Amino acid sequence: MCTNFTPTHNTDWTKRQFGVDLPSGFPAESYPGFVSPIVVKSHQTKRVACGLARFGLIPAWAKDDKIARHTYNARSETAADKPSFRAAWRKRQFGLVLADNFYEPNYATGKAVRWKIGLASGEPFGIACLWDRWTDPASGERVVSFSMLTVNADEHPVMRQFHKPADEKRTPVIMPAHLHDDWLSADLQQATELMQWSHMPELVSEPASKN
Repeated sequence: MCTNFTPTHNTDWTKRQFGVDLPSGFPAESYPGFVSPIVVKSHQTKRVACGLARFGLIPAWAKDDKIARHTYNARSETAADKPSFRAAWRKRQFGLVLADNFYEPNYATGKAVRWKIGLASGEPFGIACLWDRWTDPASGERVVSFSMLTVNADEHPVMRQFHKPADEKRTPVIMPAHLHDDWLSADLQQATELMQWSHMPELVSEPASKN
């Protein structure tokens, strides 16, 4: 599971890839509950937009935001059926989380060591996500939130090395640049077909202490 990542502050890349400006006011690193920039596309007007959303999806029916502690990742295999994600999936509320890298624990030494994962190219990237809108019944605040979509990574050349040895290996789905619009515009069948790590660009990893 991915619980920590670095949102990109690369305004030039964002403008070049999506034709939109990055919002301001988000942290250097993001954890569940933090806001981060995501890109979405209207299925009606085809307009692409970039805004801040909270890491950890809060479904529209939630009574409070506590559920977000458990919904920052969504398994692509079950997202269509899980109560927390199925409405966002059926409405095709697909987005891209804009990031420079993300972090996972490596247990090669027997202890959890924080490693950084990014593209071999060094470019920022978009992580496939589901997003939803929720209104806080206590305050009336409207919150947009998201969950990263993940797939099995037992055979991925980089991502198979993370998490405890007995745990299933998972990776967030990174969409290559040439598939950004395909993902944002996808119907349900197309979205399912895109949920594979074989589409992902080459990744590299290193201990985070080398930063």
